[in-house]
Amino acid sequence: MTQRPPVSILLAAPRGFCAGVDRAILMVERAIEKYGAPVFVRHEIVHNRHVVEELERKGAVFVEELDEISDPSRPVIFSAHGVPKSVPADAEQRGMFYLDATCPLVSKVHVEANRHFEEGRHILMIGHEGHPEVEGTLGQLPDGAITLIETVGDANSVTPPDPQNLAYVTQTTLSLDDTLAVVETLKKRFPAIRGPHKNDICYATTNRQAAVKAIAESCDTLFVVGAPNSSNSVRLVEVAEKAGCTTAQLVQKASEVDWTALETAVAARNGGRFVVGLTAGASAPESLVQGVIDEISRRFAVTTEEVTVSSEDVIFKLPKQLIAS
Repeated sequence: MTQRPPVSILLAAPRGFCAGVDRAILMVERAIEKYGAPVFVRHEIVHNRHVVEELERKGAVFVEELDEISDPSRPVIFSAHGVPKSVPADAEQRGMFYLDATCPLVSKVHVEANRHFEEGRHILMIGHEGHPEVEGTLGQLPDGAITLIETVGDANSVTPPDPQNLAYVTQTTLSLDDTLAVVETLKKRFPAIRGPHKNDICYATTNRQAAVKAIAESCDTLFVVGAPNSSNSVRLVEVAEKAGCTTAQLVQKASEVDWTALETAVAARNGGRFVVGLTAGASAPESLVQGVIDEISRRFAVTTEEVTVSSEDVIFKLPKQLIAS
């Protein structure tokens, strides 16, 4: 029997689901249990097709907009990314019963933006154009109240209406290092700018990036399990590359791994140690990570080490309508 070549897996921890994702998925499941199927969900509840398809099998129906809902008497749930104020207002006008699965840490950004607006400040939002979380935050205030900043270049060129009355907020799933560079540029240009009392980038994003940094330099290849439309997953690839792993890749599941390329790279070591790093974005279930581990184990002689940089014990409560009495 041919001996399988050795591969070491470094598992980054924490990885995968965060408290906001856990809460959002549980809200859909509880709503189906309590109200029966179908339960409608506006946009993907979280950015992961595996999760969406699992919920569809249980009775969730995903729509992009409220006018696509075939039976307005059924419950509708808003995604974890948050929605503009116009969406719940539209639901109320249509007489719909809705539940809001917005992550509490995203809601915190909404509260900050409203506070700054009420105090007369123009707001700069650091984030990615078109991302649902950004659209939701922009939609908390009247048009023109918030200017989107994506890059250091934007921070250098932005011309706010009143530089003395200025504040910034950020998307919660950004790269900590990249955001810091943008914030530093804004503070240099606008010394009076007001920021959040606490960093807007969420604990889960920060922890997962730190865990990737801890293993990246030791890895020959690093896989991030996550969806291409998941901001925090895409950022993990970027963080890994900047931290010293030049072949970081985003895969949604084991079948997306280029196994031929991996086998070729491992074979080139002639029995030497080849290290695969593995993590997952905050909306990717652990079962998908295990699927990658199983496939690696089928092809190679595997040793696995988990590298933990922090522990997480955050739990977000369900809305009272879904708590069993």
